[in-house]
Order: sequence, then C-alpha cells, then structure tokens
Amino acid sequence: MPKIHPTAIIEEGVTIGDGTSVWDSVHIRHGATIGEECIVGEKSYIAYDVKIGNRVKINAMVYICAAVTIEDGVMISASTTFTNDRFPRATTPDLQQLRSSEPDEHTLPTLVREGATIGAGCTIGNDLTIGRWAMIGMGSLVTKSVPDFHLAVGSPARSIGAVCRCGEMIHKFGEDPASIIECRCGLRYTVDGHAVTELENNRRPGTA
Repeated sequence: MPKIHPTAIIEEGVTIGDGTSVWDSVHIRHGATIGEECIVGEKSYIAYDVKIGNRVKINAMVYICAAVTIEDGVMISASTTFTNDRFPRATTPDLQQLRSSEPDEHTLPTLVREGATIGAGCTIGNDLTIGRWAMIGMGSLVTKSVPDFHLAVGSPARSIGAVCRCGEMIHKFGEDPASIIECRCGLRYTVDGHAVTELENNRRPGTA
C-alpha cells in the first residue's frame, strides 16, 4: 500500500503504486499515474494525466505539468519546474476571458528516460527528451533534448561530458578522443565524438 500524508491532496482517478510515499502538502491531479516505491516530496505538484514510473524520487517543491512522462529510476531534485507551452498567455487575445488550463494544441510533451537525474533548481522546457541515465546539473535551463549518458549544465544547458550509470563523470567532451572507457565502478562504455554507448555486458537482467 502507498503511504500518503494526511495533508496531501489526491484527486479522483489517481493511481499510486505499492510502497510509494507521498509527503505533506503534495497535490496530485486527476488521471495521474505513479508507480511503485516512489517518493514524492513535500509541496510538490503533479498535474493531470502525468505518468511516472517505478522507483522515482521527486524532491520537495517540484512542479510537474501536464504532458510529462517520467520513466523508472529517475531522480528529480528540489525546486525543479517543468513547462509545456512555448508561447503561454493568460487570456484570449481580446483580454475577455482566461485561457483554459486544460491541455490543447499548444501543449507539448516532455519525456524523461530511465535512470536520469535532474539537479536542484532546474527549468525543463518542452517538446524534448532527457535521455537514459543523463544528468542535468543544478540550476540548468534545458531547452533541447539531452542524449543518453550525457552530463548537461548551464543556461541554456549544453552537454559537457559523459556519465556512468553510477553517476560518475567518465569523459569530458573536447579532451583526447576516447574509444572504450571503464568507470571506477567497473561499467564500460564506448565514446565516439558525443555518442556514448554502454557495452552489452553492462546490462542487467530486465533492463533495456
């Protein structure tokens, strides 16, 4: 069974998996799906129909808007904000009525692939993918997709190196060319320019 703090607001139609903890003052909107063994930190907001996988850590004061999908094993650090509209307006052009907050043709998706980490205080754009086991440095502004195993930092964020599944930086882009790199943890990768690929024997049973 999930563990839900009494101050959390869980709307109708929300699915929360076994072993998941939802802390104080969290608000989860209708239709959202959260997997097993997740943590949703205090004062976080998860919009309608958001899909979150298993064993995801969401720290305090995270804002996850509609059209976001988060795969298994993702870490989202405190005060991260997702966005889904590149040209937002509060009202119609004649200022006579508020625009609806429901998803429409302007709502653009964001996908965070398995194992990725998003550092504290990041802003994540839309119509993009953060790749498998990628890492986004704290305070970054992500405006375009980040490939698998890349470390991206800055505003706007840019890839500066490669990271291992364990989180260690294993190669800095622009240094001497590398072909096969072994992390201190023993996992091995090939690096060709900015393309990072884990060797087949890294893969554990049941992983992609």
